[in-house]
Amino acid sequence: MASDTIRSSAGAGGAAGLRRLLLDNGALTALIVLVIALSALSGDFLTTDNLLNIGVQAAVTAILAFGVTFVIVAAGIDLSVGSVAALSATVLAWSATDAGVPVALAVVLAVATGTVCGVVNGFLVSYGKLPPFIATLAMLSVARGLSLVVSQGSPIALPESVSHLGDTLGGWLPVPVLVMAVMGLITAFVLGRTYIGRSMYAIGGNEEASRLSGLRVKKQKIAIYALSGLFAAAAGIVLASRLSSAQPQAAQGYELDAIAAVVIGGASLAGGTGKASGTLIGALILAVLRNGLNLLSVSAFWQQVVIGVVIALAVLLDTVRRRAGATPVGAGGGGGRSRRAGTYLLAAVVAVAVVGATSLLHGGSSTAAQRKIGLSLSTLNNPFFVQIRAGAEAEARERGVDLTVTDAQNDASRQANQLQNFTSEGLASIVVNPVDSDAAGPAVRAANEAGIPVVGVDRGVNKAETAALVASDNVEGGVLGARALAERLGGRGTIVVLQGQAGTSASRERGAGFAEGLKAYPGITVVARQPADFDRTKGLDVMSNLLQAHPGIDGVFAENDEMALGAIRALGTKAGTLVQVVGFDGTPDGLQAVADGTLYASVAQQPRELGRIAVENALRAADGGKLSATVKVPVKVVTKENAAGFGG
Repeated sequence: MASDTIRSSAGAGGAAGLRRLLLDNGALTALIVLVIALSALSGDFLTTDNLLNIGVQAAVTAILAFGVTFVIVAAGIDLSVGSVAALSATVLAWSATDAGVPVALAVVLAVATGTVCGVVNGFLVSYGKLPPFIATLAMLSVARGLSLVVSQGSPIALPESVSHLGDTLGGWLPVPVLVMAVMGLITAFVLGRTYIGRSMYAIGGNEEASRLSGLRVKKQKIAIYALSGLFAAAAGIVLASRLSSAQPQAAQGYELDAIAAVVIGGASLAGGTGKASGTLIGALILAVLRNGLNLLSVSAFWQQVVIGVVIALAVLLDTVRRRAGATPVGAGGGGGRSRRAGTYLLAAVVAVAVVGATSLLHGGSSTAAQRKIGLSLSTLNNPFFVQIRAGAEAEARERGVDLTVTDAQNDASRQANQLQNFTSEGLASIVVNPVDSDAAGPAVRAANEAGIPVVGVDRGVNKAETAALVASDNVEGGVLGARALAERLGGRGTIVVLQGQAGTSASRERGAGFAEGLKAYPGITVVARQPADFDRTKGLDVMSNLLQAHPGIDGVFAENDEMALGAIRALGTKAGTLVQVVGFDGTPDGLQAVADGTLYASVAQQPRELGRIAVENALRAADGGKLSATVKVPVKVVTKENAAGFGG
C-alpha cells in the first residue's frame, strides 16, 4: 500500500515537473515548436544560409528589445526606441559625411544622441511626473522629426568603415549577429550582476517599497531609460550598416516589435520580471515567424494576423504560468540549475528530432525553386502597387510559374529581410520595387553573388547589378504634371504641392520633375509644399489645413492620386471648378475622378503593364536571355478627354 502511494506520487510529480518545465520555458518551447513546424513545411528553412538570415533579421529587434527589457522590468514602457534608433543613425551619417567629423567621433555622437534621448525620457517620467506612455510617445514624435530635419528627408550614405558592420566575418558570420550576442551578454550582466539591475527588479516589483527602502528611484529611472536609449542607438547603427545608409523613416513600428519580443520572452508588463535570454528568444520567434511565412508564401496581411495572435498567446501563457505558480522569468529560486539542465536536455533532444525529420521529409527544394519568382513591393497599402501586383500575378499565371509577393510596408529593413529570404530559397529570379534605391543595394548584391538575376520595377537599385529596370520616368512624369497644371491655369496662379513620404525616391523624383517643369512658367507661384505621405486621409487633412492659410489657391499638384483624392474632398465644390488638381499614377479611383471632372488630370504610369513586363523580363533573365538595361513603360497625362480610352 505504501509502495503504491509512493509510486503514484512519483508519477504525479513527474507529470507536474514536465508541466512546470514547459510553463517556466514557454517561449523556448514555442520557438522549438515553430522550428519543427517550419522545417517540416519548407525544405528551405533549416539551411545554414537561412538560419544566418534569421539571426541577422532578429538582430535589430533584439538589440532594441534588450534596452526595452530594462524599462519593462522596472514597470515602465518605452515607445520611442524606433525613432531614437533612426535619429542616432542619421546623426552618425550626417556628422561623418556632411559635417566632416571623424568616424570614431561620429559613432560616439550617435551613441550620445540615443543616451540623451533616454535621459530626457527618464527625466520626464521621474521629475515631470508624466506617465511613461505619454513621455516616450512624445519622444517618438520629437526624435522622428529631428531625424527628418537633420537629413532633410533624404537618406544619407554611411562611410565604408561603418557599412562594414553589416558585412560578415570570415565570409560566414554576420557582424549584426555578433553585435546582438554582445549586447545580449551585456544585458544579462546588467540585470543579474549589477546594483542597477537589482534596482530594476525592485522598482518593478513595488516602487513605493523600493523608495522606502532607500533606493533613489527617480535617479534609477533616469539611468534605466538612458540604457534603453543607448541600446536604441546601437540598434540604429546596426540597421543603417545593413542598409549602407541612414534612413530618416527607418525603424517605424519597431518599438512595438521590441515590446512584443520582451513580452513573448516571458517578461510581465506589470514589472518585476524579465531576463535577457527570454527577450532574445522572443526576438527570434518574431524573426522565425516572418522568415518562415515568407518561405511559405503566406500573404503579408496574414503575417500581421499571425504575429498578433502569437503576442496574445504569449501574454495568456504568462497569466497561466502565474496562476500555476511557475517560477517568474528572471526570478531566482531553488532548483534553478536542475530546471536549466532539463531545459537544455529537452532542447537538444528536439533539435536532433528536427534534423532527422527534415532529412526524411525534404530531399532538397532546388528543383521546385527553378520556376519560382519573388516579388518584393514597397507597399501594398496603395492602389498603384496593388495594380503592379495584379499585373505580375496575371503574367505569372499565364506563364505557369509560382510568384511569391511580399509587402515591405515602406520599411527598407523589412524589404532587405524579404530579399534575403528570396535569396536563401534559391529562386529563379527576383523582382524588386525598392522602398529606397540605396537601401536595397546590399540585399540585391547578395542575390547577385548567389547567381540570382534581379529585375527592378518602378524604381531602380543603386550600387548593385540588376538585369533590367522596368519603369516609368518619375522625373519626366513630374515635368508633364507641371506642364498640364500650368497650361490649365493659363500660365498664372498660385498652387500648393502635396508631397509623398519623406525620404522615398518616388517623392524626390516626382517633386524634382515638377519643380523643373514649372521653370517654364514664371507666372505660377508655389505657396506651400507639405508632405501627406502618399495617403488619402493625410491628403485630406493637410489640404484642409493649407486652405486655412491659402484660401485663394488656383491649383494643387499631388505626387500620387491618393493624396489628390484627399485634396478633392477637402476642396469640396471648388475641385475642378475654382481649383484645378493634378495627381499621379493613374489608379482606378483617380481615373474615375478624372472622368467625373473633379480631378483635372493624372499622370498615368500603367501599373499593370509595369508588373506584367517585370515578370516577363524576370523569366527571360532566369533563362539566360538578353535584356535591355532599361525598359520604359510610357507615361501619359490622362484628362477627361482621353480617360475613356486609357486602359491602365
